[in-house]
Amino acid sequence: HAELLLDNGFEDSVVGLKSFSFAMLDAISESATIVKPQVAFYERFGAKGLLVLEELLSEASKRKLFVIADAKRGDIGSTMQGYADAWLSKDAPFICDALTVSPYLGVGAMENAVSTAIDRNKGLFVLAATSNREAATIQSAQRNGKAIAESVVEEVRNLNQVATNSNGKYGNLGLVIGATVNLPNYGLDQVNNSITSNRALVLAPGFGFQGAKLSDAKRIFGHFAHDVIYTVSRSALRDGIAGAKSAIAEDQQELQTALAS
Repeated sequence: HAELLLDNGFEDSVVGLKSFSFAMLDAISESATIVKPQVAFYERFGAKGLLVLEELLSEASKRKLFVIADAKRGDIGSTMQGYADAWLSKDAPFICDALTVSPYLGVGAMENAVSTAIDRNKGLFVLAATSNREAATIQSAQRNGKAIAESVVEEVRNLNQVATNSNGKYGNLGLVIGATVNLPNYGLDQVNNSITSNRALVLAPGFGFQGAKLSDAKRIFGHFAHDVIYTVSRSALRDGIAGAKSAIAEDQQELQTALAS
């Protein structure tokens, strides 16, 4: 975002965006294994910004980093297929290993993206209970005695029974569950078994700037704490590009200690 570019000495322009992005990639390539570019910060510069993203994703893939495109795409029918073509297909211009998607037009509406992900052995991380407070009203709302977020998890679980391949620990479908979410309010206090038994990897935002601590990983996620991708972004950049590598190392150590306790 603009403040991050300026704080690191780059101009808030597509030129600054490209310089920052590749400098950051150089800084973290040896210490990080997963990167999650926020698509909106490239899209805000229009076609030129998306070209930077396209180049960045390609380079990250060449460096053998696992790339999660944080695009939160969600639509129906042929429109969803268009998103799947852009991010998941063989000829996709945006190269990624997984894509974040929104199920709030209906989990079934994502059918084309799900089938493309399975065919291409790509991943989808489906928003279930997100860490932003604005989502709580909808995601914790009750329908037939069940929270909407819980229903999303169940539908993803059923799809993952089909999607799961025999070559890995996890299925093609994962879940986004925020670290700051009060799981019982979303009907997810009993979700542990359904997640681990159906090999759904969890992507967990909310650490660092949003308030959750990596040292609390086990308290937050219980016995599926080892099945979580713990994401940090702004907190990892607190010391700028020059300090990113050491900041990531500190976060990794904090998490390893927490998971080993």
